[in-house]
Amino acid sequence: MMQAQGKVIKYGDNVDTDVIIPARYLNTSDPQELAKYCMEDLDKTFIDRVNSGDIMVAGRNFGCGSSREHAPIAIKAAGISCVIAKTFARIFYRNAINIGLPILECPEAAADIKEGDEVKVDFDTGEIINITQNKVYKSTPFPQFMQELISANGLIEYIRKQLGINN
Repeated sequence: MMQAQGKVIKYGDNVDTDVIIPARYLNTSDPQELAKYCMEDLDKTFIDRVNSGDIMVAGRNFGCGSSREHAPIAIKAAGISCVIAKTFARIFYRNAINIGLPILECPEAAADIKEGDEVKVDFDTGEIINITQNKVYKSTPFPQFMQELISANGLIEYIRKQLGINN
């Protein structure tokens, strides 16, 4: 059973990959190094207030801009366990799944959930439970193969596991 639960950090519409991880930090692919600068140009307080397991909520077109996979890597490495948005840019959506960052589109939840709310997500059913507001939202659950990619920590690890490669 795949689940996430945490405090919400909320953003608006059109959060692009350039503010998720600014281009000046793309000289590394080290997840922990990228995490230090996650959201820096949009929210200088993000890295100081994010805790492992927190959930990011945003509006429309999250992850628009360039196709850099550094963006979902930085978000995941910063401790975010799931991103819920009204909509995602398609390339960001696929990059997130490929690196094992669970993301859900749910316009109602994205509009309703507030900064600081405690939220629980059940990826098997697609249920998003706002514990703070005592509300339940329904998103489309991941297909089985995507759940396997995410639980394996991304496409590369999934392939390694399938091939029996340990490192």
